[in-house]
Amino acid sequence: MTLPSCVGSDGRFVCGVHRPAFGVRSQRAGVHPLELGRDEEGQRLGNAANFPCGDLPVAPGEPVYEIPNPLPFLGTTYITAGWAEAAASTPEHFRLPSPPAVSLTALLDRWRLLPPGDDPAGLLAELPAPLLLALATVSTDPADLVALARLACCLEINAASGRPVGLRYRRTPRGLRPVIHSHDLFEAVANNPHLPDDYKRAMVLNPGAQGANEIVGDWTDQEGRTLAFEYLRRNSYIPWGHFASNMAHEVVRYRVAALSAAEFGGLRHLYYQRTCLRLAAALALPLPPAGRQLAPFELEALRRAVLAALAEPTAADTLPFAASLWGWNYGFDFAPSGYRLHASHQQIHQQFALVPARMAAADGQDDLTPYAYGDQLAAVCRRFRAETGQSFAACYLAAIRANRRLDGRNDRPASLVVWEEDGVLLFVPKAQTSGWELQVMCGGGVGNILEADQACRAALDRALYLAMRILDRLGARMVTGVELGKRFVGGEADQPLLYRLLPRLPQSPGAFSETQLRFIVGHFPEDFAAACRQQLADLSLA
Repeated sequence: MTLPSCVGSDGRFVCGVHRPAFGVRSQRAGVHPLELGRDEEGQRLGNAANFPCGDLPVAPGEPVYEIPNPLPFLGTTYITAGWAEAAASTPEHFRLPSPPAVSLTALLDRWRLLPPGDDPAGLLAELPAPLLLALATVSTDPADLVALARLACCLEINAASGRPVGLRYRRTPRGLRPVIHSHDLFEAVANNPHLPDDYKRAMVLNPGAQGANEIVGDWTDQEGRTLAFEYLRRNSYIPWGHFASNMAHEVVRYRVAALSAAEFGGLRHLYYQRTCLRLAAALALPLPPAGRQLAPFELEALRRAVLAALAEPTAADTLPFAASLWGWNYGFDFAPSGYRLHASHQQIHQQFALVPARMAAADGQDDLTPYAYGDQLAAVCRRFRAETGQSFAACYLAAIRANRRLDGRNDRPASLVVWEEDGVLLFVPKAQTSGWELQVMCGGGVGNILEADQACRAALDRALYLAMRILDRLGARMVTGVELGKRFVGGEADQPLLYRLLPRLPQSPGAFSETQLRFIVGHFPEDFAAACRQQLADLSLA
């Protein structure tokens, strides 16, 4: 098989290993002896080891495993045996430490630099901007953050309570705009979970605080409380606009640990509902009553009607949309230098849209096919079937079930599966492109959310929720989630619906290796899967 994937046609993973031994001819002409310093016993240390005589033999080193990604368009993963062995024998490797408590106000008070009861904002205003930005992202003291919020923007303060009730606005040619003195500082403070909730609402959470984006849907619980809003982003960076499902202003959720499974399901319900409504309207199907959220049975009936209409021969000619688009940037951070480390939005939120089926060429020539992420997986399925006569999804699932450890050991965990229910699998991919990457895959021929019935959607939502809870418990603070779905019409029959959850870890910035799709991971995937299963058991949610 020429397809560069670790999934073999016999339903097993095919991975490589490097144990090179080689020689290096020395072309160095000079020697530059220097004293490097002294050891703990006072002995002088030199650099003679840097200038050996003659050519160098390089003995075989520890094995380096090369794992072609199951999805070839995602490159290749490399695991050094020594690093992975250390991680396997050290369970705490799979946990990031909690951020330490940070309070500049308390420090100033201890050093008697702040008069009792005085507002620290005056002193903070004298600090350089990078220090303010660092403090805004790491401080755990609400007093620090309140002072920084007052520096970042103009707040409307209730005279009686002294608490914020809104922002000050100015009229501009582009409409009303909040008076913000430092946008970076504003974003950093507003994203800090330790900022008091009334400041969060006044700055970013109240409907309208971030602009006039219309709310076109909401989700309420059984008690009638509004827990999520669906915002329309009209002319966004996503052609044909996109939608954002945000937690409502009265439900402050800055951490996944504070999010219930039902609330997560509500955010996803808005995604399913909007997708079915847009497609039903495009197909001229009868629509349910407007002005309220659809009940589960109504959504299921609408989904079935859309699916039936898409099966008609004329659907491909009339449908303006080709596939769904879903993504989630969870978490936020700023470097003191001003580099934004993760695209995010205040509160728990998700974004979704529909990919158009056609687009006009900029030069006015023939129409073009717009990009859809799921098409990458479709191409893999198509080529895999052409080369092997087998279904990629079936072989991938078989390989996951029959997985064996890269190091060949039988005394350590071998399973990649973290959780499964109703044909939905939460697992660790054999070739992780991000340290701690998790994936969710639907079986049973489900290739997109239209093909997922009510039970499958519930299991899918649960898998995604549990995956995020696990990552949060391990200490991940920034996670990106994406969906790979097949096209609504004419998609590959055996293409599975797949989600990728990609944590950004503190010591894993993108570099030239990642640009070349060469991903370096410091642990065996089986050991990370075992760590995830332990977190799942501790959650008592399975």
